[in-house]
Amino acid sequence: MIGGIRPKSQTPPGERHAVELHWESTKMSLTTFDPSGSAANKQASGSAATAKVTVPSLQRKKDLRQPITALTAYDYATARLIDEAGLDVILVGDSLAMVMQGQPDTLAITVDEMLVYTRGVRRAVKRALVVVDMPFGSYHIDEREGVANAIRFVKEAGAEAVKIEGGANRASLVRRLTDAEIPVMGHIGLTPQSVHRMGGYKVQGKTLAAVDRLRADALALQEAGCFSIVLEGMPRELGTILSAELEIPTIGIGAGPDTDGQILVLHDMLSLTFAPPAKFVRRYADIGASIRAAIGEYKQDVESRSFPSEAESYHLPTGVQL
Repeated sequence: MIGGIRPKSQTPPGERHAVELHWESTKMSLTTFDPSGSAANKQASGSAATAKVTVPSLQRKKDLRQPITALTAYDYATARLIDEAGLDVILVGDSLAMVMQGQPDTLAITVDEMLVYTRGVRRAVKRALVVVDMPFGSYHIDEREGVANAIRFVKEAGAEAVKIEGGANRASLVRRLTDAEIPVMGHIGLTPQSVHRMGGYKVQGKTLAAVDRLRADALALQEAGCFSIVLEGMPRELGTILSAELEIPTIGIGAGPDTDGQILVLHDMLSLTFAPPAKFVRRYADIGASIRAAIGEYKQDVESRSFPSEAESYHLPTGVQL
């Protein structure tokens, strides 16, 4: 036994030993990390759920027509839960400016702030591919600066790929990033960093001319070396066309069900935001309501002096008197 953690009884062959926590003396509880997920998850999902996701393995999923699953995460706890659930991609999105910092858009977040959040996520993840958004201003002025910032995300935070917004105008940067051995995920359609130019968060590609531009953008990014492209806020028909035309995987968010994968902002799907959801958001839980209820109950227990109870209090050892 080390540090109060004892292995459970023998588990079936091929599975790691689970651990249970024991209270010893006045030690606080410990958390443990099973890098391959719980035994229940492994039994349900099989060995494929524990294999490290890489850029080539995402391409294989497209080739085999297997849907790619992705979510955003901004901290250790949520990244760990997503990774243990077996999702393919975790994006440290610049959306954290809005859902974590309360900003009105994604534009204010800095490289240094994104590095902090990315480090926390990376410590939690063992399986998923960790992609980080290059924030606004980190690649727009100079391509050399863009490459230098991308290298920081890989070297200092452990990111395995970066995501940049834009189409054919980013092709040269994509080439330079891939020449620097940094995998690049593209992002076209509704690009949040272009919110002022677009006049708000509006669906893109609604005219034939706009469709042609987005098709040209997608092909230019593929030719430049992107390993995948996020398609956001566009008609389903266009998402279908682009996913069929491109050889690399497409990840949809508001682009219909025919893309090669889907991504959502975690806070949106869990009702942890304070605004009406976009049309494409499906809310899978109302965690916000659960948190409010728990906080309210805690407040009531403190005010009524029912928390902490006798059982939740420490006591002097037997024989020690004040």
